[in-house]
Amino acid sequence: MPLRLAILLSGSGRTLENLLEWIGSGRLSASVEVVIASRGDVRGVEIARRAGLPTHVLPQGTRSTVAWSSEIFAACREARADLVVMAGFLKLIEIPADFAGRVINIHPALLPAFGGKGYHGMHVHRAVLARGCTVSGCTVHLVDNEYDHGRILLQKTVPVLPDDTPESLAARVFAVECHALPEAIGRFAPS
Repeated sequence: MPLRLAILLSGSGRTLENLLEWIGSGRLSASVEVVIASRGDVRGVEIARRAGLPTHVLPQGTRSTVAWSSEIFAACREARADLVVMAGFLKLIEIPADFAGRVINIHPALLPAFGGKGYHGMHVHRAVLARGCTVSGCTVHLVDNEYDHGRILLQKTVPVLPDDTPESLAARVFAVECHALPEAIGRFAPS
């Protein structure tokens, strides 16, 4: 049985596109059952809808994190998701007990370094370069109720080159993310 995925996103949907490609080519035994976006004006929503995926746009607005998270996980339950994948989802959510150990995130740095509130996208790569690191990469981790804090499942590294810009480093990190996330998801597949 393919692993049933719920995808949470806030932006361009590149990670969703990558997962759909892996699933479509048979390299990942999974199905995307629902996509939940924190914003409606993002490319990720267009990608999900073009793919014919059930898509919910659920902005937090003025709701508490608890109330908003409850709505998100109600949609995940309705989709009978085995695993929730945060794919560029930039908001903190509260994980209910029935989803503990079943929510993962991909982060564009080697946690625990360069993680936490505000460390996303180019902010991460600028910080890596400013620190003078010689290695960066990505981390797939379990999600708990803190930013970028849960148990690390998988990391992949890339060199930081002397002439790197945030954009060139981001491209190299994203290239390894495209393999790390499907690999980590595959580890959840029922045996």
